Amino acid sequence: RLRTALKAVVDGITYCEICGTVAAAERCRICSDPRRDPTVVCVVGEPKDIEAIERTREFHGHYHVLGGALDPINGIGPNELRIAGLLRRVGEQIEGAEITEIIIATNPNTTGEATATYLARLLRPFPDLVVSRLASGLPMGADLEFADELTLGSALSGRRILSGEKARPQSPAGVLAPEHIDTPPPP
Repeated sequence: RLRTALKAVVDGITYCEICGTVAAAERCRICSDPRRDPTVVCVVGEPKDIEAIERTREFHGHYHVLGGALDPINGIGPNELRIAGLLRRVGEQIEGAEITEIIIATNPNTTGEATATYLARLLRPFPDLVVSRLASGLPMGADLEFADELTLGSALSGRRILSGEKARPQSPAGVLAPEHIDTPPPP
């Protein structure tokens, strides 16, 4: 019975024709939901990443599953991922809606960052398209003394202003340049 049940599951699973996630029909439940915003697409590496984002209840757009991340050492290049499908989606209208924003939500590791950088470069020629990346840095409840340099650096460059000046100049690394730091007058 177990073998028959597993075979039925495997035979009944397909991939969504729009986003590429695992689905039971031609379209997944998210792509077929009319309440979702089709103009915002969150790009993830794997179908399991969709569930992680959905648990936040903060994102109400559509998804695009790449099927992994760029990893030339292991033979995974752009042709092995669903990058061409993403470019087609950006260039066309789906149900009368044009994509206005792509949120790149690849993992914050070496291959995920390489994939995000590659996608950002590919999407740059689309004039009215906003391309963003998930913020990264320190997790809630973490202690600064235990954070590695890369995580802490990412948290510094991706910081958000809580009050005060909205457009304070930053250096290319995201850290305030010395001439822009408010220093108290000498005593």
